[in-house]
Amino acid sequence: MKILAKIRFYLGAFIISGVVALIMIPLLFVLPGYACQILHYFNRLILVLLGGKIEEVGKMDPEADMVLINHQGIIDIIAMEARGCTGLRWVAKKELFEIPWFGNVLKKSNMISIDRQNKAGLIKLLKDSKETVETKNRMIAIFPEGTRASSQKLLPFKAGAGLIANRLKLKVQPVVITGSKRLLNEHDRTAHNSTVKIIFLPTIDVHTAEKEWYTKLSQEMQQMIDKEHETYHRQR
Repeated sequence: MKILAKIRFYLGAFIISGVVALIMIPLLFVLPGYACQILHYFNRLILVLLGGKIEEVGKMDPEADMVLINHQGIIDIIAMEARGCTGLRWVAKKELFEIPWFGNVLKKSNMISIDRQNKAGLIKLLKDSKETVETKNRMIAIFPEGTRASSQKLLPFKAGAGLIANRLKLKVQPVVITGSKRLLNEHDRTAHNSTVKIIFLPTIDVHTAEKEWYTKLSQEMQQMIDKEHETYHRQR
């Protein structure tokens, strides 16, 4: 069974690469005004081809300015885009924008680039976030852990997301995703059929929230991850 799971992983990686490279990117060049629809429909296609389903608990708050999501791998992004045409503006490291050809997914859909090696990167992130909220009518999407986690425990949240939210007085909605790593596990390179569960937690209005809201948000997300594992045996 382990061998089959390994084969499924590489088949899944091939499916993702093929749909992105041969369909999504060309369409983003030809129909740039339909980026939201392109990302939605073809990420949904990818999810189905991988043997995945989506289960939602709660609702995405249309009044939120930013969503903070725990991160296991690329399926987190695919699932969030597959669930609907929400116009999320993802924050991604600069290096991903520079990947030949595939970087066009981020460029052509006008995502936010951040240079982690440059002290000016945070200033640019603040500027781009403000522009997103005030003029682009889109929602910022950030993985506060900063990288993919391999265990059940959340990695320490990077300061950037909290700083941006505090500075701009944003409304922030935390989101917990479980089951995505079972669908495509980038750490041990295995894949299985899986239901990706997306849990929308209550929105936090940073303008009126207590000072330690960012730390408490991390704790609440961890509690939900633990509950999913203990009650339903679902891994993050």
